[in-house]
Amino acid sequence: MRMRCGKIRTMDSTKAIYIRNIIFGVEDSLVSTVGLLAGIATQTPRNIILLTGIVYIFVEGFSMAVGSFLSEEATEEYLSLKKFAFKQSIIGSIVMFFSFVLAGLIPIAPYIFIVSQNAIAISIVASILALFVLGLASGKMSRTGMFSRGIRMAILAGSAIFIGIMVGKLVSI
Repeated sequence: MRMRCGKIRTMDSTKAIYIRNIIFGVEDSLVSTVGLLAGIATQTPRNIILLTGIVYIFVEGFSMAVGSFLSEEATEEYLSLKKFAFKQSIIGSIVMFFSFVLAGLIPIAPYIFIVSQNAIAISIVASILALFVLGLASGKMSRTGMFSRGIRMAILAGSAIFIGIMVGKLVSI
């Protein structure tokens, strides 16, 4: 029975690492990418917006993956007071990278398909809707109120998007 409980605990902690990295990667990518793009979109040609967005999601995605790996490894070593399994940290970092990059495509897509200034608004709305869906999924996984998690995610992360847009507007003045 002890062995079985140990396996369940390991499976739960592994699953928690994946969930943490997915939610963190998707949320951070949506917020920071849409904020960056909306902040520069009013003063920048479309091809530069796309280049900036694509470079950003890959560089920041890799940076987030490295940060995930190092923090997961350090946390687990601290908690267990011994060397932690490299594999679990590396898988968590891969999950972080792909979560960040794939989610970053959501705010970039409108700039690819829409040539007008409407791309900014569509990018923002699509990102906030994606954040709401992420909150719903988070609520479902944690068996808490899905709708309240969706609203909370959309409002909190949407506030960060708003800050990015406002800073972009203030700096461009």
